[in-house]
Amino acid sequence: MKSSLDKKTIDLLVMNALAEDIHDGDITSRSIFLDNKPATAEVIARETMILCGLDVFQAVFKKLDAKVTFSSGKFSDGDEVLAGEIIIKVQCGVVPLLEGERSALNILQWLSGIATLTDRYVKKVAPVKVLDTRKTTPGLRVFEKYAVACGGAINHRFGLYDQVLIKDNHIEAAGGISNAVSAIRKNVSDNKKIEVEVQSVEEVKEALESHVDIIMLDNMVIDTMHQCITLIDGKAKTEISGGITFDRLEEISTTGADFVSIGALTHSAPAVDISMNIK
Repeated sequence: MKSSLDKKTIDLLVMNALAEDIHDGDITSRSIFLDNKPATAEVIARETMILCGLDVFQAVFKKLDAKVTFSSGKFSDGDEVLAGEIIIKVQCGVVPLLEGERSALNILQWLSGIATLTDRYVKKVAPVKVLDTRKTTPGLRVFEKYAVACGGAINHRFGLYDQVLIKDNHIEAAGGISNAVSAIRKNVSDNKKIEVEVQSVEEVKEALESHVDIIMLDNMVIDTMHQCITLIDGKAKTEISGGITFDRLEEISTTGADFVSIGALTHSAPAVDISMNIK
């Protein structure tokens, strides 16, 4: 279930995007259209996609023209839009329409690209559930994780503060999984689940002896994954991670794992093709 983006977060992104692109005004549009006549534009999907970022798109034009209106809005974030369909129509002054076009489209294409790629991964690896990671664009994580949720995946921890995840460097510095888990249990409340990253069958055994909640199988070949999941046998949730490509999803879907975490959802998703044409 995807959460919504709050107005303050959207407004900050819109303000920064418009300041970057418009600065003190679009000299081309403002020199041609001195009367700022009314205009209407259609926003069209040029490829089939999962839509994401519509509220942010609209916020761009609301910032530029308080009288803007939108129509043909039959789509919402998370919906599939087919190639050639009209996503939305925008009616406002021609100058704010042209000034906001690039920033609004950049945001819509970026977030819809993440949602669309996520949807492909989710369908390919089912019944294993897809998680995102912290491999996001600095300062824009809330938007990228929202897009992942629109694509049908599950948000993993948002940051370092909201879930315990003991990784390889923690284990090395602590002198082992059991030492790290013991320290966590002394210093973190019982309602926080403990996840530990493992890279071998031996580490899986140590994690099981420490009674952790989630075991992340990191950078393993498929045979080792199967061996480890058989060993875990439901005593902990299992997450597969590390070097996950689209081509590996089919074999991962057979492992019986609970989750697979995929950094590519946010760090490698291509923008989708959306155009805006004045009519």
